[in-house]
Amino acid sequence: MRRNETEKTVAVAEVARPHGVRGELKLRVFNEESGVLGRGAAVTLALPSGARREVRFASVREVPGGLLVTLAGVVDREGAEALRGAQVEVPRASLEPAADGEFYFCDVEGCDVFLGDERIGSVERVVSYPTCDCLLVAKAGGGRVEVPLTDGYVAKVDVAALRIELASLEGL
Repeated sequence: MRRNETEKTVAVAEVARPHGVRGELKLRVFNEESGVLGRGAAVTLALPSGARREVRFASVREVPGGLLVTLAGVVDREGAEALRGAQVEVPRASLEPAADGEFYFCDVEGCDVFLGDERIGSVERVVSYPTCDCLLVAKAGGGRVEVPLTDGYVAKVDVAALRIELASLEGL
């Protein structure tokens, strides 16, 4: 079951490492063209331990390969080190609408997957590999199948209808 879009958060960056001794963090941003991570942005840190922490960016500056940020309350390297590996999440509603014919990976989670009239299962998540992205589909009868996000396998993605139509499952 999909969560209400107003509650859903999306990972947009990862804390790569501390930078310096005053609590600054280097973020690896997943989409460098997005402007969602500006000064004053309220974000959720999903820590590797499973804990979640609401924070606000005190400062943000662009550097090659990411962003350098400071967070309110993080004032030294030890505090910054404790955040290494955290996913930086924002509310789904804060992202710009997807362009025509495009979609955010988070929007296909929970979509029903069909091959013709037969429901195959539903999308658990998208898995990214160096050669392509794949839909991880929980099959209706049990088990899972990875479906490459290519024209040969995926015929249509209709996020509004929560439906994905496959062209084929041959070879999977």
